[in-house]
Amino acid sequence: MKTLFPGRRRAALIGLAALALATIIQSRRADAADRNDQLNVGGQVRTFGIHIPDASPPPGGFPVILTFHGGGGQGAAMRRLTGFDAFADSRGFIAVYPDGIGRHWNDGRKTIHDSQDDVGFVVALLDWLQVNARVDRSRIFAAGLSNGALFAERLGCDLSGHIAAIAAVAGTLPVDTARACNPTRSVAVLQIAGVSDPIMPYGGGKVADFGGRGEGGTVLSVARTAELWRQRNGCGSPGTEELLRPTAPLDPTQIAEMVASGCPPAGPVRVISVIGAGHTWPGGPQYAPVALVGRTSRQFSASRVIVDFFLALPP
Repeated sequence: MKTLFPGRRRAALIGLAALALATIIQSRRADAADRNDQLNVGGQVRTFGIHIPDASPPPGGFPVILTFHGGGGQGAAMRRLTGFDAFADSRGFIAVYPDGIGRHWNDGRKTIHDSQDDVGFVVALLDWLQVNARVDRSRIFAAGLSNGALFAERLGCDLSGHIAAIAAVAGTLPVDTARACNPTRSVAVLQIAGVSDPIMPYGGGKVADFGGRGEGGTVLSVARTAELWRQRNGCGSPGTEELLRPTAPLDPTQIAEMVASGCPPAGPVRVISVIGAGHTWPGGPQYAPVALVGRTSRQFSASRVIVDFFLALPP
């Protein structure tokens, strides 16, 4: 049948073909942006997942957020828990999810079962990123949960020349790590902790070792951890703790925030205490029974607060 608009029909077909090609290209870009890779570090194969936004990098390169899982976890679980991929696309950073050996990190506790060189792994991973992606080496950040939070604290101590800021959720400085914590420059610190954490005690002390299956050891209190970082960063007073207005009325948890005064622009120290919450990621899923890990707060999203904290820092 003869068409009344042959030119338009041809244009429509060309448009559909272009759309199909664009879909294929977009699919390939997505495949390239999300990948699992590996490195050989000291004779050990180390694995990690990475998400790169499908956008042009800023002039200085993408910021990077390294996200470390808790004991018994893996990087893929942190990807699901944090939802950082979506933030990476909307805010413009590279999200990296490394895997610990034996599902744990060597955070400096002398009780760690396998004392692999995880700090060396992070250095090698940053070198890999420098070669394989456009990254801003002045804006490398580390976040973690539980054992991963303790490891992020260690990175702030041991790799301050590489790591600009850390965010520790449900974990503080191990006592063994704190003794040798001498960063060479200011490290911005965000502590998020459940006051009723049954595993990593908010007030410091022995870490639950689950009958020897866990790593055990002792950690500083949230207050003492913040004090150490204030001293290392040259801050002033700890600031006044402020009880924030609830945003989820049906959630019984409450949020108290303290921001240290007199810190350098690149080294703020901020503490968010979650009253009534436990060993959990605020705003995330209740990944284990309340009787085991405590309650997950719905008053805020730890992921959003961490991303905002990191990206607001000066290079």
